[in-house]
Amino acid sequence: MSLFHVFPGGIHPHEGINGKAITSQMPIIEPPLPSRVVIPLQQHIGAPCKSLVVKGDPVKVGMMIGEPVGFVSAAVHASVSGTVVDVRPCIMANGLLTNSVIIDNDGKDEWVDLTPVAQPELLDAKALSELARRAGLVGLGGATFPHAVKFLPPANTPVDFLIINGEECEPYLSADHQLMLTKAKEIVDGAKIIRKTLNIPKVYIGIENNKADAIRVVTDACKDDPAFTVISMPVNYPQGSEKQLVYSLTGRIVPEGGLPLDQGAIVVNVGSCYALQRAVFEGRPLIDRVVTVSGCVHKPANYLVRIGTPIEWLIDTSGGLLPQASVLLYGGPMMGMAINRLDIPVTKGCSGITVLEKLSAQKGESNCIRCGRCARVCPMKLVPATLDKLARKEMHEEAEKQGVLNCLECGACAWSCPAKRELTQSCRLSKKVIMERRRAEAQKQKEGK
Repeated sequence: MSLFHVFPGGIHPHEGINGKAITSQMPIIEPPLPSRVVIPLQQHIGAPCKSLVVKGDPVKVGMMIGEPVGFVSAAVHASVSGTVVDVRPCIMANGLLTNSVIIDNDGKDEWVDLTPVAQPELLDAKALSELARRAGLVGLGGATFPHAVKFLPPANTPVDFLIINGEECEPYLSADHQLMLTKAKEIVDGAKIIRKTLNIPKVYIGIENNKADAIRVVTDACKDDPAFTVISMPVNYPQGSEKQLVYSLTGRIVPEGGLPLDQGAIVVNVGSCYALQRAVFEGRPLIDRVVTVSGCVHKPANYLVRIGTPIEWLIDTSGGLLPQASVLLYGGPMMGMAINRLDIPVTKGCSGITVLEKLSAQKGESNCIRCGRCARVCPMKLVPATLDKLARKEMHEEAEKQGVLNCLECGACAWSCPAKRELTQSCRLSKKVIMERRRAEAQKQKEGK
């Protein structure tokens, strides 16, 4: 089926020898288990988990080690068996310290007893939400929104569409592509659970047309269910962003500051569907995910990685860095975060490790030439050059009026800028300052009461 609508802006990053072609046909393999894992107690949007273990405790794979606190939260589980070395703050890819459980692997890979759902067909929204919460299910496309919230929409809120996100439009990454090729039935089964439990009439599975093999396999997996429609979509980054995907597939516009649910849609990544299927039919919590390691490494690959595995372990498993390697990214080249250390762990939101040669932006930026390219490619119809200027002048309140909080941080503007201005970073800075001011004001008002 063809695309319904085309969202404004967007780009088509090069996919040749330095893009998806490197790993798109490489099967998913399981690397050797690391000798030590670092498992953050907050791998999701919302409240961090409360640690259920202390130094010296023995653990098994799948054991809950972090209990969700508050409604917007998701449990955290041990990904290896062994002994807890410590529970302390560790540095993450974003540079922040996060309380984490450090486990020494005993090499036995002993699991806790798993309990599948006895009668999946009898699940209701509340039970599905609680299952997602206890199994630690979050959005695996990068946003890490807890599915316990997503699977429990407010009463009297109609849901017209379940949208399964198989876009994976970020260059270099092919984790979702390979997952669709090898686990199409399981992904569709996971989507069927959501559709039936939440009584959603239509399911749209969006896959970019550069993954023709995945489109064929997924179409075949759901051909017997008329509620499902697989849609081949033109390559246009950032097609996989929720707001753009909802508009592309339904023509509905998610309002400023709103969620897809405001337009009657729930969006779930293909990896999340697979994780849900395993949680329901195997009783298996989320303790691993597929990660692409690509770019300037000797052996690029798609790995099924245990959560908490250090980046260094994956780089070594991939044969180490090539001599020309200069930039290490946690994620893809568009939305990934540059990191300068290898002890950072893989978390639920990590879909790739990309190693690049020297970026053009590292050569230094020049003055804005007012070409307007950044505005033409912005999927949110912003003017990044103006927001960049306001951020540099610390005029963050004015940037808020100009819509900076709507920025997806997709990187399309910086990618298109001939002056190599750090447009995305400026928008990210303004958003951070604005949100910090809001939190400070809310705290001040709370204390005043």
